[in-house]
Amino acid sequence: MPREFVVEADGGSRGNPGPAGYGAVVLDPATGETLAEAAEHIGVATNNVAEYKGLIAGLRAAYALDPEAAIHVRMDSKLVVEQMSGRWKIKHPDMKPLAAEAARIFPAEQVTYQWIPREQNKHADRLANEAMDAGKRGERWEPSRSTAEFAARDAEAARVVGDAAAGAARARAALSGGGAPVAVAPAAERAGTPSGVPAGVRAGDPTETPTVGWGASADLGTPATFVLLRHGETPLTPEKRFSGSGGSDPSLSAVGLRQAEAVASALAARGTIEEIVSSPLKRCRETAEAVAVRLNLGVRIEEGLRETDFGAWEGLTYAEVRERYGDDLTAWLASPKVAPPGGESFATVTRRVSATRDKLLATYAGRTVLLVTHVTPVKTLVRLALGAPPESLFRMELSAASLSAVAYYADGNASVRLLNDTSHLRG
Repeated sequence: MPREFVVEADGGSRGNPGPAGYGAVVLDPATGETLAEAAEHIGVATNNVAEYKGLIAGLRAAYALDPEAAIHVRMDSKLVVEQMSGRWKIKHPDMKPLAAEAARIFPAEQVTYQWIPREQNKHADRLANEAMDAGKRGERWEPSRSTAEFAARDAEAARVVGDAAAGAARARAALSGGGAPVAVAPAAERAGTPSGVPAGVRAGDPTETPTVGWGASADLGTPATFVLLRHGETPLTPEKRFSGSGGSDPSLSAVGLRQAEAVASALAARGTIEEIVSSPLKRCRETAEAVAVRLNLGVRIEEGLRETDFGAWEGLTYAEVRERYGDDLTAWLASPKVAPPGGESFATVTRRVSATRDKLLATYAGRTVLLVTHVTPVKTLVRLALGAPPESLFRMELSAASLSAVAYYADGNASVRLLNDTSHLRG
């Protein structure tokens, strides 16, 4: 299976025509890791010329990384996307040679194009503006001075914090509390540019291990990446009822089925999932099967991915549990070793999930695997990857049909790459 890259590109002109520049970034679609950046001030030009120049630079950077890769281009220029997709004719004489140049870099069957809103193209937009600012100073854009990647990460972190804050009032009602954001360290700046990468491009070898934490790590090979998918909604989900593995095993609701199809489409577009493993509970199997059909993959059932057994609390709301089992609930909230009456403690679930994680890592070393599971197993895997205390389970927002991701390295370290992504549900 060929490697896949996302190329995001943008260009701008301060005057249209006026002082112009472009920016482009090559990303790993599974992890969001920045693999290469390019930016340049190009003198006086129009917005469209700058956008095409950004596309060309992004494609060239991706080609330098792997000429056999499948490329998914994302731009907020409707004109460039539609013209390069062959749906609009190219009439302007300035555009024709640029479009032809872009088309020659990769065979047409290796490249797809997608329009995205401007707010989803902030990384490339920031690069283009950095290049224009450098040109205004009479300088060239320098990769080592760029803050575009960090600004893009900060913008995404702010979105996650906002989403978490909105759900804070519901935190303890269904194990989905909003709180502190997860901080993921950016990859270390690399000095120099590999041969074959165009001037003005900052690139990292995607076969190398990105920085884990804040210290540079040795080359540990390709990590195993677990993409964590919480199942879609059931009739119990919007009512915030405890729904574990000891209850009625509900199916997906009509909303949940639509969510499963939406996430299946998003994962099919990324094209990075190699295996699918699911909890045995019906809501997860139904979600996994929707994805499997789109990806043409089988589904392996793993008992260790089932949800916590909430015992006597199954099917009850938080308020009902507080009213009927007040002392038990207080003890449960205070200690991960306390179980609901007739159910499992979080300590027990952690041991089960840890053992399952280790088994799957041994089976799928170096591969990208979709784990379709529940709130507690996803939060537990994230918590363990971060080395966070058990009470952090109550400080993470986790929506139905959301995606999270953790990469696991050969030295035992882990890196949280994504948490509670629901962008695929907003279309």
